[in-house]
Amino acid sequence: MSVVANRLKEAFALTRGYPGRLWLVCFAAYALCQMDLALWSYALPLIRKEYGLTRTELGALTGAAFALGGLALLWLSLLADRYGRRAPMVFGTAASSLFVAAHAVVPGLVAMCAVRAGSIASGGLLYTATGALMAEEAPPKIRGLMTGLLQIAYPLGWALASLSAIWLLTPYGWRVLFLTGLFTLPFAWVIHRTVRESSRFEAPVAGEPRASIMELFAPGMRRRTLTLFVAQYFFVIAYGGAFIFAPIYFHEARGFDIANTATLVGLSNLIGAGGYLMAAWIGEFYLTRRTTTIVFTLLGGFFFVIFLWLSTSYMESMIAFSVMAVFLLGTAAVKFAYVVELFPTRLRATGIAFSGSFAATLGQATGPALIGWMADRHGWDFAMFVGGALPLITAGVLYLFLKPVPSGLDVDEIQRRLAS
Repeated sequence: MSVVANRLKEAFALTRGYPGRLWLVCFAAYALCQMDLALWSYALPLIRKEYGLTRTELGALTGAAFALGGLALLWLSLLADRYGRRAPMVFGTAASSLFVAAHAVVPGLVAMCAVRAGSIASGGLLYTATGALMAEEAPPKIRGLMTGLLQIAYPLGWALASLSAIWLLTPYGWRVLFLTGLFTLPFAWVIHRTVRESSRFEAPVAGEPRASIMELFAPGMRRRTLTLFVAQYFFVIAYGGAFIFAPIYFHEARGFDIANTATLVGLSNLIGAGGYLMAAWIGEFYLTRRTTTIVFTLLGGFFFVIFLWLSTSYMESMIAFSVMAVFLLGTAAVKFAYVVELFPTRLRATGIAFSGSFAATLGQATGPALIGWMADRHGWDFAMFVGGALPLITAGVLYLFLKPVPSGLDVDEIQRRLAS
């Protein structure tokens, strides 16, 4: 039996029982919430038309919602370090569903920005809560694999959202599309019945200091926290900007109709999901997660340029965008597995929230605003280059300053090594 087959057999054996069930529930919850959040991108062309927005105004609306949602998410994730991981999962799933559905009845742009921010904060809570849970409950030998593959839920959510857009957007409009967010609501009950509190989580006793954001900047953690934050910020400018504006980019810059655009982006995300498995596997068994993150990030930047400047037709665009997505999404998988290991248990959700989610929401806030502003002045291709390829290369360089950690270690052992 080959080495790969032996490792697969061992991995499946280690997921039997609760670890496997937990992964499936976390995966489904993250996918459903991501599906709800992705509806926004497919609705953007029609929202822009209804309200007569310029691309700069559209980017500002999207960016403002991400900035407000990011601040709220940081506070919610801090509660996950104080009161546990399970309750935030239940709350995030239910609240995200309701906020997304509320888009259907907003009377204007201010209300739209508010409910979009609420959906970002509550849906983003699934990112921190599921990451902390899997880091603490997954077997150490395959923790990176299980945590990394959790990120496949992201493109799956986009693909599911694209199906809703294909069926509903043209005949019924964008408001009806957002009502599909209610389908996620019953899954909060599934989480409540299935997920246990993390075995490593210990609620602070009376008189003990509670988890605080300022602890992330204590000596020994400050450089790690800030490097992760800035690298994540630049990565997500490209990651968020590229995928959020992909439907409208293909529609306006390349002339593809809305249905074909939704198909292209949805299929590219499904194809790109292979990058999650590739990066998670390499980071678990062949390279350190840090090295894998650097390689995949830089390759994502290279193929972003190829996609922009060397593809023109519909099929060429699909192939080039899919290859770029493989490395971009692959980076997200191995990077997430790496980040959740770099913070101690009592600060894990807060660390993921600040250096991961908060940096991501700020990147998604400035990325769309930057791309929208550049597109109005210099055209879509130049805007996607400045807001896509260049930030990816910058992020890849920043990851070089992080400390490599061998894969397969217990999370407490990782903290001892980082402190040495």
